[in-house]
Amino acid sequence: MPDLKIIPPLPNEEKSANIPAPEYAKKKKWPKRAVYFFIFAGVSVVFFFSQAIISDHSSYSWIKRMPIVKQFNTLVEGADKKLKGENEDRVNILLLGMGGKGHDGAYLTDTIMLASIKPSEGKVFLLSIPRDLVVPVEGQGWKKINSINSLAEMKEPGSGGRATADAIGDLLDLPVHYYLRVDFEGFINIVDELDGINVYVENTLDDYSYPVLGNEDAAWNSRYEHLHVDTGWQEMDGSLALKFSRSRHAYGSEGSDFARARRQQKVIEAVKDKALSLNMVFKPMAIKNIIDALNEHVSVNFELWEIYRLYDLAKNISKENIINKVLDTSAEGLLVSGTGQEGAYILSPRSGDFAEIQYLAQSAFSAPPAAESGKVSTEKTTIEVKNGTWINGLAGQVSVDLERYGFVVTKISNSSRQNFQKSVIYDLTFGDKKESLRMLKEKTGANVSFNLPDWLTEELKMENEKTANIVQPDFIIILGTDANE
Repeated sequence: MPDLKIIPPLPNEEKSANIPAPEYAKKKKWPKRAVYFFIFAGVSVVFFFSQAIISDHSSYSWIKRMPIVKQFNTLVEGADKKLKGENEDRVNILLLGMGGKGHDGAYLTDTIMLASIKPSEGKVFLLSIPRDLVVPVEGQGWKKINSINSLAEMKEPGSGGRATADAIGDLLDLPVHYYLRVDFEGFINIVDELDGINVYVENTLDDYSYPVLGNEDAAWNSRYEHLHVDTGWQEMDGSLALKFSRSRHAYGSEGSDFARARRQQKVIEAVKDKALSLNMVFKPMAIKNIIDALNEHVSVNFELWEIYRLYDLAKNISKENIINKVLDTSAEGLLVSGTGQEGAYILSPRSGDFAEIQYLAQSAFSAPPAAESGKVSTEKTTIEVKNGTWINGLAGQVSVDLERYGFVVTKISNSSRQNFQKSVIYDLTFGDKKESLRMLKEKTGANVSFNLPDWLTEELKMENEKTANIVQPDFIIILGTDANE
């Protein structure tokens, strides 16, 4: 699979409800594996009766010894069980993509995505974590998050998936119950086993520097190809789906790791939609067959009954109930870019710690009504949040909540005065954005002022001298201890 919170909606996101369904959603097709299953079942029945006639064993003993019946028994035994996390109403699964054998940095995870399921509401939360995010690694200091899998594999082959899941669980302060790790070849084969997927492409993708796999030693002009994907519904085989997910040098808005992360989420959704649309009798077994056939390329910690249970939870989840977030460096993003050792490009939390990111992940399913957030989004309201207390991470948590209501948080920081008991909103629009001011006051309970005090004016002036091209926000809010109640 490909390289691998808050992002503004994609340009055409509002139109998604009117996007015509892809062809496979209208016309269902029995895949080869379904045909193979019925052939296998018929042969097994003939074989069973012939053996029962010529042997001293009872029919019942032969039934118990048949492999397919053993698998069925496993499913029956797990029928009353629950997945890890179900009792807490949140099942967390880590999806990892890496190059695999024969590729440079074979075990570096270019795709890192947390998928959370809320069974009671039939919702899914997808959080893409960029590979360049630096995190503390036990015994290793600060490392890029994509190296955790590789470091674990060097120590103990086969341990990378679990090690990465544990590390991200610690980072987000959430239990990561399951993981699925797949390499490029495995991803291609899985998509091809599904007879391709259908993906809605938001923006035309033009990448003239897409690397040709396995041809790294060739001349420059033969090491790269022109990858072009038009907008609209596109049917993709495994090879194209991988390229679409991995491209990071395209022109325009698609030429970044963050755009790639959004495309990867679309591909994951398309795989889910196609797998569930096939309507086979034993979907979990078909998935298990794919995993068994690709055990060199896929690593998971699911039992067979857990695959069945996961399918049961996911089969009725609609696109409207999928929440997509990408950690990025946009105006309202939670990350900032920087330079690490030897000039390496790195990403780190804008708040200075991971409290804000943790809060985003932990409160993923606490989104406000769309009607409320829509009002603020219409006014395109920007806001700067300052922590006027000694409560660590307060500004980050409040920022995440405000962004859910459509506010664009341009900056968070600590105030030079941290003795505020009551939060204060400074309206720099002088009442021009009435709806935003009303909602901001309602959600924070803060007092409102139209004049900046001298000490705050001086503080802002000093901050602006350190940073070029500062854009004045519509509102500045200084949080008091009441914001933590």
